Amino acid sequence: MKDLADIWMRYTQQNDRYAREELILHYAQLVKYVVGRLALRLPPSLQEEDLIGYGVLGLIEAIDRFDPGRGVKFETFAVARIRGHILDSLRHLDLLSRSARRQAREIEGAITKLCQVLGRLPTDAEVAAHLDIGLDQYYERLLNANSAIVSLDEPLVNMVDEALTLHDSLEDTTMPIPSTQVDNDEMKLELISAIQALPKRDQIMISLYYNDGLTMKEIGQAMGISESRVSQMHAKAVLALRSWLHNWAEPNQITYDRKEISATIYSTTH
Repeated sequence: MKDLADIWMRYTQQNDRYAREELILHYAQLVKYVVGRLALRLPPSLQEEDLIGYGVLGLIEAIDRFDPGRGVKFETFAVARIRGHILDSLRHLDLLSRSARRQAREIEGAITKLCQVLGRLPTDAEVAAHLDIGLDQYYERLLNANSAIVSLDEPLVNMVDEALTLHDSLEDTTMPIPSTQVDNDEMKLELISAIQALPKRDQIMISLYYNDGLTMKEIGQAMGISESRVSQMHAKAVLALRSWLHNWAEPNQITYDRKEISATIYSTTH
């Protein structure tokens, strides 16, 4: 690369956009450095490419605001900006997800009540009617709720309590298993029953997601439906499984991890 001081001069004094691009490329390694360190404390469900994207925006902000005349090393200034931008972006996402978690709880509560009354899993129309909303609005809420549900499956899923917030995850990415945890074999049998009660299409979707590790986009392509429809199906299926288990065990007893889910789903669908 050309002399770095010359590039900085071209950018700060001439506002040369090509110099700005050269600086971004030169310092891009700082983003990977910050993301690598932060990733050790963040939930595994967060995608590295998303963190890098937030970090690049922080790097650009650092380049635009840096004043070489202040005697501070750019690397020191940039690392703080990159880290701060990533965490600010994640906090913003967490605020948005609170509404999604509330909607997920409302849908889950409706399914639980209808399961008790009907003795079976309710249809979409029955859940929508219970919530006093139209089907289109119900599907929209399912789509919103799915973002909260996906965040629950790593590292543990608590079937009753609210999803961990980002703040909780930053403090501690593990959750203790309650001493009153139900017998695993008994819960596996109940979970198998719950999965078998789902429509066959939902069972296939869950198997592709948890067992085969496909993304929702890939599942949509395989099943000939849109990615958003897969997200809706996933939200509805997970909330239905939770509701089924609510009617079987004490709320504070239902805790299991994703590996347990995957193993149980595999035994059910193979």
